Amino acid sequence: MQKILIHINEDIKTLEYKNVSNELRTNEEFPVRQTAILYFAGIIRICSMRKSFIFLLLISILPLQAQEILKSQSNCFDFTRLDAVVKIRPEIGEVTGELNYFFDVLQDKDTLFLDAKMMEFGDVLLNGDEVNFSANDQFLFIISDFSKSQNNRLAINYAAKPTSAMYFINWDIPSSPETRRQVWTQGQGKSNSNWIPSFDNLSEKVEFDISYDFPVGYQVIANGILKSREKLNDSLVRWSFDMAKPMSSYLIGMAAGKYSSVTRTSTSGDAMELYFLPEDESKVEPTYRFSERIFDFLETEIGIPYPWQNYKQIPVLDFLYAGMENTGATLFSSSLVVDSIAYNDRNYINVNAHELAHQWFGDYVTEKDGKDHWLHEGFASYYALLAEKEIFGSNYYYWKLYQTAEKLKELSDKGKGEALVRSGGSSLTYYEKGAWALHILREQIGDAAFKAGIKNYLQKFAYKNVSTADFLKVMRETSGEDLAQFEADWLKQSAFKADIALESLRKSTFIENYLNLAALKKYPLEEKFEYLNAALEFPVNDYLGQEVVHQIAGYNSPQAISLLKKAFNSNNLYVRQSIVMDVENIPQQLKPEFESLLNDESYLTQEATLYKLWQNFPEDRFSYLDKMRNSIGFFEKNVRMLWLTLNLVTPDYETENNSGYYKELVAYSSPVNSFEIRQNAFSYLYQIGSYSEETLLNLLDASVHPNWRFRDYARKMMDELLKDEKYKQQLIEVSEGLDERKATYLNSKIKA
Repeated sequence: MQKILIHINEDIKTLEYKNVSNELRTNEEFPVRQTAILYFAGIIRICSMRKSFIFLLLISILPLQAQEILKSQSNCFDFTRLDAVVKIRPEIGEVTGELNYFFDVLQDKDTLFLDAKMMEFGDVLLNGDEVNFSANDQFLFIISDFSKSQNNRLAINYAAKPTSAMYFINWDIPSSPETRRQVWTQGQGKSNSNWIPSFDNLSEKVEFDISYDFPVGYQVIANGILKSREKLNDSLVRWSFDMAKPMSSYLIGMAAGKYSSVTRTSTSGDAMELYFLPEDESKVEPTYRFSERIFDFLETEIGIPYPWQNYKQIPVLDFLYAGMENTGATLFSSSLVVDSIAYNDRNYINVNAHELAHQWFGDYVTEKDGKDHWLHEGFASYYALLAEKEIFGSNYYYWKLYQTAEKLKELSDKGKGEALVRSGGSSLTYYEKGAWALHILREQIGDAAFKAGIKNYLQKFAYKNVSTADFLKVMRETSGEDLAQFEADWLKQSAFKADIALESLRKSTFIENYLNLAALKKYPLEEKFEYLNAALEFPVNDYLGQEVVHQIAGYNSPQAISLLKKAFNSNNLYVRQSIVMDVENIPQQLKPEFESLLNDESYLTQEATLYKLWQNFPEDRFSYLDKMRNSIGFFEKNVRMLWLTLNLVTPDYETENNSGYYKELVAYSSPVNSFEIRQNAFSYLYQIGSYSEETLLNLLDASVHPNWRFRDYARKMMDELLKDEKYKQQLIEVSEGLDERKATYLNSKIKA
């Protein structure tokens, strides 16, 4: 066994050589048991307002063992409320704060801790008095003789420079009319303790009343009701928010930017504040379409009124995910802010419904452990799908279930299926298999019992933590049914029950018709022509029509041409879109029909059509480029960047403007743009083999971007460029003057 030697002033404790690992396992009364384990990370600093002490640690306790000890704090302390002032200095990426935590002591204890990553601490007071405390790069420890008591107050001054959880967007680049500066948080998991001392343990629920000091000229949006907005001086405004109910720390959320907003009201009277950038005012309606309907539906379907004071939705730049369900304040990706055309291909409805459903499933009742994560994501996915069913109909609902069943079955057939109740599962498992489990459970026990059980479940565990066993117990008691087989098949079994899923899907006439049509794939066209022709009769079903196109796309016979013409004439946006997506070589006799697709209200269709017409009919390239000159496309400017690229590689077309168009394409790779726009630009510049010094510097910036997906993309692109000696030499030349992070990364790649 390893041993520990800690020299410590008698004001705190004195330790001798102890077999600590053994003591921690066997002696619950060991007086320094908890204190000792808090020093497992290495040499750390112990601070008193009177003295400083250095502790030398010679042992490393197993991390998992330490985590279990730290988790047990919730049995000894109950934190009830936080009253905080958090000052954000985005220009230097710094956060400072004055916190007052109120808590009860449930059992006598010698040490209390908060999760606090890479922070510096000043004053720390317990009930107004100086208290001994220690800090490492993970925790703040308060060392005292805690005895059973109520309404204690822990006051903390701290400073942090968070590298995650709080993101400072565009504050490190020069300000210009195009620069959109924002700050936002993303705390899911155990991240918020990077910018505010808090609790990574989900079971510690606190009423978080936080005021934010932020530079003038920006709006701050956060959890709760905005109580006041006070201008502190010429440069700083304090935004004070009040939460009425407790929540887990990971649900603390805030965003700051130059926003406008509109307020809508649900049937039950709840206020919905919908935020947008002023330049996106025309996109408010298509972006937030059906928001009130989704809200009203979920309240009715779930049977429990919306459990928080108000509801806000805020789009943010460079967000890490599609959306995040911070309590009463959902953040979502700006790429989901759409105009009326983009809405047809990509919209916010599913994310809108998913994050709103989380306000009940995840925020109102919260999982006890990671293995129960489906209680968050499976429920949110299922209720979002129910909301979409309310809007788009049952065919849409069953089609989405069919699509996810296919993915789950494929994974299962490869032996990679996962049990639903488990830690470390995939998103496909927690989200989609979780939604399927609820769909099957509802069919098994019936609508009435299912809805009554969900209501009982939420009421019983309101503002508490739950396990899958808790959920099943309520559903058994409500329905009166034995759910053992359901639990075995859908929660514990790794394989996907495809046979049960198929039986359920076949209850939909639409799915039955689709499966019958899909079964014709193996037959020659002449044998199935009449069936395919009948499927294209007006009005054409979106999915049946697309299936017909999939089956004839590789044919060029008169029969195939006639079916494609009929598909074109269906005027179904998605059937027409499937034609351009599936047909590679455009038949001459269908050229006019393909050209008509440039007018369809779909940016996906316009992009694919422009490229394929340009590719198939070189003699008409000028006319196609002329027609699409002013088209922009989605948030990431998909049509515009394709147009710029085709322009640059089309001989003799506007050659006098090539320099300007190239500069525009390069400019889209700049840090002033969102990562979606930048990634699109990098891709096109790579395809035409034209990375300038400016582009390389922009790619280096992207290689340390906070969005990990974009960062990984940039690093893979860097790997490709470094295979070319020309680019490698250019990168070496631009490496001088880089900041430390970029220089370190580039040097590691060049020397590899």
